[in-house]
Amino acid sequence: MKAPPLRLINQAVRNRAKQLIDLAPEGYIVTIKEETRTLDQNAKLWPMLADLSSQIEWHGVKLSSDEWKDFATATLKAQKFVPNLEGSGFIAVGGRTSSMGKKKFSDLLEIIYMIGARNEVEWSGESRSVIDEFQNP
Repeated sequence: MKAPPLRLINQAVRNRAKQLIDLAPEGYIVTIKEETRTLDQNAKLWPMLADLSSQIEWHGVKLSSDEWKDFATATLKAQKFVPNLEGSGFIAVGGRTSSMGKKKFSDLLEIIYMIGARNEVEWSGESRSVIDEFQNP
């Protein structure tokens, strides 16, 4: 028995979820969690990361947009850092944005905004519209 994910938006959907639970065979697992971030939300992240990448030199190193995403995610999740295989640097482990809920993803955008503000980043037009939308939902 495989049921599609249900977004709890009204009583009818809640009743359907209860019905599916009653029909599920013994041993099945039910998970209720916050909806993960959308592809649209993810797309809003990249203009801001591109601005960080093009304007900030972090302790003498230019970071790519992907590296800034890792940096912000590590900051948000207070990740653990371990030495790399060669012993020449460190890597953050356990950071992912794909499973973040909408609230956590908003927190990530806030950290990126804070990094930009602390480093006097001039946000591009595309980033500016994302920031305006984020601050005025």
